[in-house]
Amino acid sequence: MTTYRSRISLSVSALALAAMMPAGLAAQERQTIVHGADEEPATLDPAAVEPGEGGESIIFHVYERLLTVGPDSPELMPSLATEVPSLENGLISEDGLTYTFPLREGVTFHDGTEFTADDVKYSWDRVMELNLPGSAADILADKIAETRVVDDYTFEVTLNEVDASFLYSSVLPMTASIVSQDAVEANGGIEAADEYLSGEMVGTGPYTFGTWNRTENLSLEVNEDYWGEMANDNVRLELGVDPDVRVLGLRAGEFDTIETDPTYVPDFGDAEGVNVYSEGLLLEPLHIGFNMNVPEGNLPEGDTIPTDFFTDVRIRQAFNHAFNYSAFLNGALGGFGEVNPHYVPIGVFGYDPEAPVYNEQNLEEAERLFKEAGVWDEGFTVTVVVESGSLFEIQCLILKDSIEAMNPDMRINVLGVAEAVFDEALATSPVNYAMWAKNGDPAADPIDYLLTYAHPDGEWGEAHGFRQGYENPDEIASMIEEAAVELDRERRAEIIGELQRVLYEDPMWIIGAQEGAVTAYRDRIDGMVIQPLWPRPSINFAILDKTSE
Repeated sequence: MTTYRSRISLSVSALALAAMMPAGLAAQERQTIVHGADEEPATLDPAAVEPGEGGESIIFHVYERLLTVGPDSPELMPSLATEVPSLENGLISEDGLTYTFPLREGVTFHDGTEFTADDVKYSWDRVMELNLPGSAADILADKIAETRVVDDYTFEVTLNEVDASFLYSSVLPMTASIVSQDAVEANGGIEAADEYLSGEMVGTGPYTFGTWNRTENLSLEVNEDYWGEMANDNVRLELGVDPDVRVLGLRAGEFDTIETDPTYVPDFGDAEGVNVYSEGLLLEPLHIGFNMNVPEGNLPEGDTIPTDFFTDVRIRQAFNHAFNYSAFLNGALGGFGEVNPHYVPIGVFGYDPEAPVYNEQNLEEAERLFKEAGVWDEGFTVTVVVESGSLFEIQCLILKDSIEAMNPDMRINVLGVAEAVFDEALATSPVNYAMWAKNGDPAADPIDYLLTYAHPDGEWGEAHGFRQGYENPDEIASMIEEAAVELDRERRAEIIGELQRVLYEDPMWIIGAQEGAVTAYRDRIDGMVIQPLWPRPSINFAILDKTSE
């Protein structure tokens, strides 16, 4: 259970701070960044951590993966591997099944042992062998046929089938982090080491694991022997801090950074010494879904639409044109976010900023389409189910106001229900509502979104009868499936860009916005940036520089 504290004093005397400094460094050269976190890690083991859980951020800083992404782009970069495999450099085989990773030499783990290809194979095999409940082991186990050590500094992996998303969806996540084989074997081997690695860490990253005072704080120390660019400052994370305490602590200067969301921003106002970084985006589009697969007679009482109402693309387009994007973005989201009306989020590979968007309310076009579809004069009533009190409910209320202001005979009933009731409604097959609202699950590769939210036979395509609505479902399916296996990055980006245009013309969702990823921090911190492909809170402490006050 999370422990909350009414007030936290984080002042550190000069003597205590000096004692924390690595030998040979003066206190003014090595500061400690203090971060107010919202939760405590459940585990620090890459093989056990649940995607999105608090331990991922710690793993990100202490362990490393073969590849990474920088702060300004979704483009993959070398990390423990020295090259990003591609067809062009010959590190992906012609049949697309075998990936070769040349590895960095001269890298040592935090226990002083040498990093080699054996550690990579051991780490990945361990994840797949343990296959722990709640972990992301399937991102490796479901895709990999074989792992091989070619030599000390060359690692190969063969996949079960061609998968263009492999580098993003399997190599980049925290589950694929490289642990020290020697450390695992010295603490009971693969089977027993899960307990050891849940609270201890031996990686190659820019930070070494310091101390973990359960329910209180966790510290990371600069790795003085890091192979790459050394981190500037040590880090201490205060764990499970109540939101109000985080805000007060940042204003008082007790925290340097805090876990933040847009609702916090008004609390800072003109607070002296506090900055708000607001250029990041969450990879979780806020959507309202169209359902064409409701059994006859199962719609909520009062709904007057036929069950195939949304099979008419003109009606789906009209709803998209009618939505007041500005009201949602500048009102509910406080201006923190971007409009993106298709399921390739801004910030992932292949997003095309030149693709058309429904980013402005166009009531004239909406009216034209409703009339052309033959529903303007008679009107309609349709229910949208949503979790009560949520941001998603506000999105639905904005849609209701937008539609009903056009024509009072066209009515949207917003049915706000408890979270458990909403989850049960969505878990019912088929879903007995023509509309519902939530957010998408974050992913690193566009194909995860396209298969889940756009493919006519994908998770939601099958559940909501997309095949009955798409003008050309086979073409959309073919394009998505081609993007899933196309290993030429330029060609793959072209396909994904074209899909954005097709899905604009044939929308299956109203996407109100991508919510902004914001963070508040003291102005003594330089280099703040948010990268949504890094684990939440999407901050790389190693690139921050805390100046003396």
